[in-house]
Amino acid sequence: MKKQDYSNHIRFYIPHHFIFYPMITAGMFWSAWHIKTQPAAADEWIAITAIFGILGWLSFMLRQHYALTNQNRTVRLEMRLRYYQLTGKRLEPIEEQLSFGQLAALRFASDDELPALVQKALSEHMTADAIKRSIKNWVADDMRV
Repeated sequence: MKKQDYSNHIRFYIPHHFIFYPMITAGMFWSAWHIKTQPAAADEWIAITAIFGILGWLSFMLRQHYALTNQNRTVRLEMRLRYYQLTGKRLEPIEEQLSFGQLAALRFASDDELPALVQKALSEHMTADAIKRSIKNWVADDMRV
């Protein structure tokens, strides 16, 4: 795998970036142009322009939502695996007592700290921020969306 740096870190999805978004943008400009050229039907063309704008915005927001939802699921699975590997116990019964923010904060703890920090988070009802502040050996996450 090629080493990632600033020059190659951007990824494009051709159907999304080079077909869908250009079509939405062209549709917005096309309908906006009709607002000027057909003043009698300006209200209809304004509505069409707004629809194109809303479709573009919604598609962008949904794309981000799907990525974050999938990523959060992956975080849960990663934490279940790590906890089981470190303790030999399942995380699921404990997981129900933690918010996702707490669970996500715990993933930054090193393997040496994680089991004790999970118990401390439960017993002291620590916030995600408090959990992060109490981590001594931080494990970086360079893969978040």
